[in-house]
Amino acid sequence: MLDKIKSLSQNVARKTVKKKKDDAQYIVALDIGTEFVKALIGKVGPEQTEIVGVGRAHQSLNDMQAGAISDIASVVENCDKALSEAEEQSGVSVRSTVIGIAGELVKGTTITVRCTRKVPDRPLDIPEIERIIRLVQERAQAKAKQQLAWELGGKEVEVRLVNSALVSIDIDGYSVTNPIGFQGRDVVIQLFAAFAPMIHIGALERTAQQLDLDLLAVAAEPFAVARSVIGDDPNASMSAILMDIGGGTTDIAVINEGGMQGTKMFGIGGRAFSRGIERDLNVDFEEAEKLKLGLATNKTERNKVPAIEKSLEKTLDVWMSGVELGLSEFPKLDHLPSRVLLCGGGSSLDLLMDKLEQSKWYRELPFTKQPSIQHIKTSQVVGIVDKTGDVNDHTFITAMGLLRVGLDTLQQADNADTDSIRERLDRILRT
Repeated sequence: MLDKIKSLSQNVARKTVKKKKDDAQYIVALDIGTEFVKALIGKVGPEQTEIVGVGRAHQSLNDMQAGAISDIASVVENCDKALSEAEEQSGVSVRSTVIGIAGELVKGTTITVRCTRKVPDRPLDIPEIERIIRLVQERAQAKAKQQLAWELGGKEVEVRLVNSALVSIDIDGYSVTNPIGFQGRDVVIQLFAAFAPMIHIGALERTAQQLDLDLLAVAAEPFAVARSVIGDDPNASMSAILMDIGGGTTDIAVINEGGMQGTKMFGIGGRAFSRGIERDLNVDFEEAEKLKLGLATNKTERNKVPAIEKSLEKTLDVWMSGVELGLSEFPKLDHLPSRVLLCGGGSSLDLLMDKLEQSKWYRELPFTKQPSIQHIKTSQVVGIVDKTGDVNDHTFITAMGLLRVGLDTLQQADNADTDSIRERLDRILRT
C-alpha cells in the first residue's frame, strides 16, 4: 500500500523512446478496461490514421469496479506497461491521449427541446443556434443528475458533459441539416449528450497526469464505438444496436439513421460469468477464468463441461434480462434497429452469441424482425487502418473508437477558422 501511495506522488517514468524523424502528428488511445488496458498509437494522416503501436496490460481484480477506476496507482502502473509496449513498437513517444470512460454511472441520453423564436422572420445564425444548443445541454445535464440521484438513493452527484452529438433539427416542422439562414418560429433540436460523475473523470485526469500525458478528450466508450462505425459522413443513415461487453460492464448504444439515440449501461460483463463459475464450482477466480476460457479452446476437462455450462447459463439469463431492460428504455423509437453489432472481450463467449442468435429474447421488444447478430470487424472502423498486424479482432474496437474521437478533436482544433457551418456546429457540441 505504501508503494502505491508513493507512486501517486511522482510521474511514471516510461522507457525513453527515440522519436522517429518526421513531422507527423501522433495520438494514443487508452482503453482502460476492467480486464485489460489497451494502448493504440495512431499516426494522423490527411486521409486516414494509421495504428503504428499496440500495447496491452492485464488489470488486477481490485483495480476497477463496475467499469470505473478504484485503484489509481495500480491502473497508472498498468497503463504505463501498455504505453511502453506501444511506444517501443512504434518508435515514438506520444503526449496527446484520449481516454475512455464507462460504467453504470455514465449516462447517455437524447433530449428534445422546442424553442419559440420571438422574431421568426430573422434568419438563424451561429450565435442563436449556439444559445439553443447550450440550453439543450443544460437540460440534459439536469436530467442526468436527476437520474443519478434517484439511482443513488437521493445522493447529489456532480456530473460533467463528456460527449454530445446533434441528432436532428426541425424548423416549423421541416427537417434541416444546416439551420443557418432559415427563418421560422419553432426550432426543435434533438441532441445526444453523455455525462459522467466528476469523481470518475477526475480519476482519469489524475491518471493522465501521472503518465505525463496531455489529455485531449475523455470519451464515453459507447459514443466512441458509435463514432468508429459512423465516421465523418454527414449523410450517414446507419441504424444499429451496438453492444460493448467488457470485463465489468455491458455498454449499449442505439444508432438510428446515423444519429445517436442514447446509451444504456449495466454492471454485468465477462468477469460476472467467471464469478458464477467460482461460486458454483467452489474454485478460486483464476481457476474459474481458466475453465471459462477453456470451453472455447476445448482445454477444459470433459467431465466439468456440463457444470460450467450450467453456471454460465445462469449468469447469461441475468445478462439477457439486462439487455432487454436496457433496450426497452428507448420509447421514442417506433422500432429498434434489426442489426446488432458486438465488440469487447466479453462478447467472445460462444454461449452468449448463441443465445442472441437462437433464442426469442427479442419478441417482447419493438423489433420488426429477428435481429441479425455479428461482431464489429476492425475493417469496419472508418478512417483508421492497422499497420502492425496486431489489431485483429473485436476486442480492439473500443480503443479504435477512442482514436476516432481523438482525430475528431484534432480536426476540430485545426479547422477552427476555416471549417464549414456543420463543422462549426459540431465544434460547439464538443466544447
